[in-house]
This record gives sequence, structure tokens and C-alpha cells, in this order.
Amino acid sequence: MEAFNKLLQAFKQAYEEDLKKRDQQREEPRQRRPGGGQKGALVTIEDKLVFILFYFRMYPVQMAQGFFSGMGQPQANEWIHRLTPILNQALGYEMQLPARKAKDIEQVLSECPELAFIIDGTERPIRRPKDKDRQRQNYSGKKKRHTRKNNVISHKPTRKIKGLSPTVEGKRHDKKLADDQDLNFPPGSKLWQDTGYQGYAPPGVEIFQPAKKPKGRDLTPEECTINAAISSERIGVEHSIGGVKVFRIVHDVFRNLRPGFDDLAMETACGLHNLRVDYPMTV
Repeated sequence: MEAFNKLLQAFKQAYEEDLKKRDQQREEPRQRRPGGGQKGALVTIEDKLVFILFYFRMYPVQMAQGFFSGMGQPQANEWIHRLTPILNQALGYEMQLPARKAKDIEQVLSECPELAFIIDGTERPIRRPKDKDRQRQNYSGKKKRHTRKNNVISHKPTRKIKGLSPTVEGKRHDKKLADDQDLNFPPGSKLWQDTGYQGYAPPGVEIFQPAKKPKGRDLTPEECTINAAISSERIGVEHSIGGVKVFRIVHDVFRNLRPGFDDLAMETACGLHNLRVDYPMTV
């Protein structure tokens, strides 16, 4: 409840700013005062916040979302796409969103009290594209299905998502995506990563990565012991990603077709996870 009340104040501010922006974009002057006219299903600002949080958490089909809120599917669709950017903005006001650009990520990481980070890739399924080129680009051999992908950088002590890559096609390799970002970590950083990042070594960073099994022989007992120790440390990023994927909008097959909405949803889910870390008793 404390987290909801905290987010509510920022959500109200973002919603009011959105109303002002909409008024400025009107071609004709407003005929009624704000709030006038017929009342809709989402009367209060609390109703609006609950509506969009429920959608992110449960990700029902829009017909069901509308039924639960006393409206039709077209109105539910309109509110979903209107309130999601407002929720994202509210999380930004609360400083919960992950950094996206390389320079911003470096700045955010440098402000962490302990320079210990974990990088990993995460994929979420999408509907099979009809276009053959899009099918090939989004087909993930790793997941054996069509996906969209992000790299996430979590802060090891707090398990907060501090950096999020652009959303890309599932075919792209984790290391290739990291190379494309061209990230710079703060000097003296420690970075845990899995074998999918073989050869990824940003300057000034101490890398912890399991040894790959050599062709033609098994790992030595010492290598197995080191790998187990690294894996036990790196499991924190799985907990962070699991915290993000509590929100089923980034766990279930993604159905929304609006361009860029998949990236917005992932960024917002990371922000909600970070908020939950600050309020661990919140469901």
C-alpha cells in the first residue's frame, strides 16, 4: 500500500501534465471545464492507476480488461495506450526507470555504492510475424520461438535493474547486442556474465565468467568449482529478471502491435520491479 501511495502522487502529476498537453494540442478551445461531461468507468486517479497496474500484472486480453473495468474493448485499448506512457513517466519521477543510453548507463552505474554488476540477456515471446523477413529476424534459436530481446544490467547488491538495452529482434546474440551498445563501466567495476558473453571485456572492468567446456575434454575439478562459485553469484540477475517478469505483460506472448510499445512495456516493467525492491512487502 505504501508503494501504491508513493507511485500515486507521481502518477497524478504525470496525468495532469498529459491533460495539459492534450489541451494545448486541441484544434478548437475546450467547451467544458476539465472533468465536466459524462463520467467514464475510470472516475478517480486511483481507478486509473489500478487499471493500468492490473493490466501489467495480469495481462488479460483487452476484452477481459474492459469487462473487469466496466467498459468495452475499444475503450480498454484506448486507456491502455494512454495510461502506459503516464505510468512510465511517473516511475521516471520516482527515479525507478533503468537508464537506456550508453552515457546515461555509465553515469547511473558510477553512482552505485558498490561497483558490482551482472549483465544478462532476456527474451520474451511474441506472436509469429506474418512477414517472412520479420520471422527470420525474430526467431530465436535459443528459445525455439519468435521473441524480442533486451540486455539488462542489474546492481548485484540491490538486484535493481540499472541499465536496459534497446529492444531488438530475438535472433541477435547477447554479446553482439552488448557490443552494439558500446557501454563503458565505471573504472574498478566487477561484472558477472555468462558464457554467452565470451570475449566481452569492457576496459577497466574485472570480469567473472564461467569457463566453457573445451572441445574434446571435460572441465577440470578446479574449473568446475570456479564455475559453480561464479554461477552462485550470478544467480542474482535471474532473480532480478524474475522480478520483472512477475508482470505478465513481459512474460506471456506479447500481443500488442503498436510500434515501440514492446520497448515501453519492458522499460516500465523494469521500473515497477525497481519500485517493488524498495518496498519488499508489496504484492
